[in-house]
Amino acid sequence: AELFDGIVMAEQRFHGEGFQEGFAEGSHAGMAEGRRYGALHGARIASEIGCYLGFALTWHCLLQKCTDEKNSKKIRALDSLIGMVQKFPYEDPTYDKLQEDLEKIRGKFKQVCSMLNIQSDFRIGTERSSLTF
Repeated sequence: AELFDGIVMAEQRFHGEGFQEGFAEGSHAGMAEGRRYGALHGARIASEIGCYLGFALTWHCLLQKCTDEKNSKKIRALDSLIGMVQKFPYEDPTYDKLQEDLEKIRGKFKQVCSMLNIQSDFRIGTERSSLTF
């Protein structure tokens, strides 16, 4: 009877060992893939935010010379966009409102573009990343 127990139990033992090995290997591969995806996605967001900041700073400098009421509204909107970008939590990927804040920045950017009568189209692709006007 003991002879057959070893044979019968071998299947369960090998199944358990195989599961543990597969789980460990899958966990390791999943972590590596997750890191690559996170780095790529983070770089895309940083590129987008950087474009918004460069855009806002450039237009802020261009409009500072004009002091009429229309331009002061545009400058206030640009200041708001610059402030939002500067407060964005780049270093904290666990920030729970990251996507919400990113959407607010995108909305403010579109508002500023509308005020400046500029068509905006921010595209991120595998071939190129561009901001067109």
